[in-house]
Amino acid sequence: MPIQAIEPRRLYRQIADQLRTLIDGGEFPPGSRLPTERDLAAQLGVSRPSVREALIALEVEGVIEVRMSSGIYVRQRAARVLVDTRTVDGPLETIRARQVVEGELAAMAARAASPVLVAALTEAVDLMDQDIDGGVMPLRGDRLFHLRVAEAAENGPLLRVVTQLFDERNNPLFERLGRHFENADNWRTAVAEHRRVVQAVKDGDPDAACAAMREHLQRSHDRFTANWPVNQSAPLQVPDRITP
Repeated sequence: MPIQAIEPRRLYRQIADQLRTLIDGGEFPPGSRLPTERDLAAQLGVSRPSVREALIALEVEGVIEVRMSSGIYVRQRAARVLVDTRTVDGPLETIRARQVVEGELAAMAARAASPVLVAALTEAVDLMDQDIDGGVMPLRGDRLFHLRVAEAAENGPLLRVVTQLFDERNNPLFERLGRHFENADNWRTAVAEHRRVVQAVKDGDPDAACAAMREHLQRSHDRFTANWPVNQSAPLQVPDRITP
């Protein structure tokens, strides 16, 4: 047997694989309810965000079903779908990566502040508000805002990094997580966070801009790791794909 390359596995993938093995081995038969997310994190000795990403991966694969206000249940094997999530980046790790990169980019934008840049950022945030009012997920304006902040650095490689990281929202794990936790109320809160970044850029305050961007992305992370919602209030229509 030839030697094969060893592929490092992200923590959430290790958790998903272990849970799937337990399910397939009969530890959790079809129709049974899994332990709570908090209990799984304690038993596995990992963080809840890592368990959250693992559960989302298993849900995308059709192994489990998340029932709001009820719990997480094992589905019949026939319900599984052929979705390979092994090479997909976890949405929460993507947000953490963005926090590292985009905080400094916001500071650079504040150093390069001009009326044209402030107007461009304001236009993007206003577009977010318009889409929310129209019952649509405001991803066009959100993408435009973050790319315009990155463009202010006038650095092609950094712009490509931000574009790639933002467009991870198109992967199936991020899309499924969004279905559970994104709604009009949360997005209006996010819009207010964007406007704080714009104000710091307008003021030409790099430290405040960096802090506002990092706080926004941290709060985005926290919204995705909050308790599973009992009711999904004011759901928004999701665009087919987030592109310009």
